[in-house]
Amino acid sequence: MLHLIWYIIVGLIAGVVAKSAMHMHMSFLWTIVLGIVGSVVGGMITHLIFRPKEGASFHPAGIIVSILGAILVLWVWHHFKLHIPTG
Repeated sequence: MLHLIWYIIVGLIAGVVAKSAMHMHMSFLWTIVLGIVGSVVGGMITHLIFRPKEGASFHPAGIIVSILGAILVLWVWHHFKLHIPTG
């Protein structure tokens, strides 16, 4: 249960920073979703570059990589002119 709360907190922080950096407007829920997706994307990228320890099932991205992943997701979203949920 604590991991879920931690994912939501990190997702919120990463989403707020990413949408502020990209000058986008999103609802509170979509900001959290953006941050969580950015964290997953950042985790996949760091997993490719830095292999996790033996026996570890995943590589935690951390807040900086989560923010960078969320910015990357927003950039791709904007590049393909997809609808950004607001309100």
